[in-house]
Amino acid sequence: MPDSNLVKKKYMVSELIDETPEVLLIRFKPEDGKPIAFDPGMFFMISGLNAEGKQQVSRAFSIASDPASPEMEYYIVKEHGGHKTHFLTSNPGDPYMMTGPHGQFKFVPSVDKKVVFIAGGTGLAPFMSMLRHIEKTNAGTDIVLLYSVKYPTEIIRKQELFKYSDSLHARIIVTVTRSKPEDGWTGESKRIDSDMIKKYAADYADRIFYICGPLPFVTSMKDAIKALGVNDQNVKADVWG
Repeated sequence: MPDSNLVKKKYMVSELIDETPEVLLIRFKPEDGKPIAFDPGMFFMISGLNAEGKQQVSRAFSIASDPASPEMEYYIVKEHGGHKTHFLTSNPGDPYMMTGPHGQFKFVPSVDKKVVFIAGGTGLAPFMSMLRHIEKTNAGTDIVLLYSVKYPTEIIRKQELFKYSDSLHARIIVTVTRSKPEDGWTGESKRIDSDMIKKYAADYADRIFYICGPLPFVTSMKDAIKALGVNDQNVKADVWG
């Protein structure tokens, strides 16, 4: 879906969830009840509206909900660079303007049948949209998901995420890079690298890679994949921050 199909529409906050100590989950519903169409992986510009209905500062956020959902779901870092997000003071019913969809980071099940999804922090958002879409459409995609977080408490949508191990037969691997003995974490506890990719996706040469996260994370992942000899054409990336 090209950017020439941009739509600007008024949405209202429908739900705010304190998802993790560092992440706010926020859902919006369209004021007119008619959601904007998009492909999994794309993003929208979200602009606040003041009392006069004038558009305020816009920020780009990847959408986490399935395209078939009537609501849009996003994962927002509560504090970044010492600045708290204004969404922390939002309330259900508050108006926002959505403009989109934007981006070429999108997943088409009929094209990419074997994938490796690599997410860092709230970079999980587009992959949640993809996973939900795969389940909704019974796409049968062969999925390996490598998800890096700092602490066990920062795993977004934990129950739903691990549910896909069964419902989609997906290999869901979470690695916690700053785990402490008292956390009781028994999973992977290092940064994602070439060895981890080979461990969980031995057939990596046959897969399409999708990466999303902050710039240093994406750069590191591209280097790890390049070290495996994967063709650049088989690597798609989305950067935030």
